[in-house]
Amino acid sequence: MSTPADDVAALPGVAPRLRELRRRRGLTLEAAAQRAGLSPAHLSRLETGARQPSLPMLLALARIYGTTVSELLGEMPPEREPVIRAGRAAPREADGWTYHQTGGSGRAMQALRVEVPYGTQRELVRVHPGEEWLYVLTGRLRLSLGDATHELDPGDSAHFDSLTPHRISAASPGGAEFLFVHTLLQSPDPHPHHPHS
Repeated sequence: MSTPADDVAALPGVAPRLRELRRRRGLTLEAAAQRAGLSPAHLSRLETGARQPSLPMLLALARIYGTTVSELLGEMPPEREPVIRAGRAAPREADGWTYHQTGGSGRAMQALRVEVPYGTQRELVRVHPGEEWLYVLTGRLRLSLGDATHELDPGDSAHFDSLTPHRISAASPGGAEFLFVHTLLQSPDPHPHHPHS
């Protein structure tokens, strides 16, 4: 299967990085896919670059591998600088969403500025431990939490438990932009020593 050129340009190196992190954790393709709520074939396509990972997938894989979305996207600053200057890291795009690094890697919280185009269909984010906070900068954001749906305008924010199933999409034709912070909590590994990589 040929890899679409635009996918490679959008996320250079993310595919082999996903495979490397999985093997470093000693997880088979099947085991990692099951924990992320993906099929092994889907995860395989992500690792070969045939498909781009969405934000829900990136969050799920980051937690399983004990890392951050920034590291999955290859945004690893050489030092833990407390100040992240505007434009220091080029924005990355995955599955139509654009991500800007607004926090450091290797921290307990992951902070991103996210641009969501109008009309993209978001799959349900996997239920996971932790908290999430978002703040709308521009446009209107639709946030589904469990059975309730909320529309947030610029200046509105939401803070919720990540164990509640949630979905995020743009409700305004021009898309939406928001600040996004989540805690990175890795569930205990019941099988830390898997015989296969």
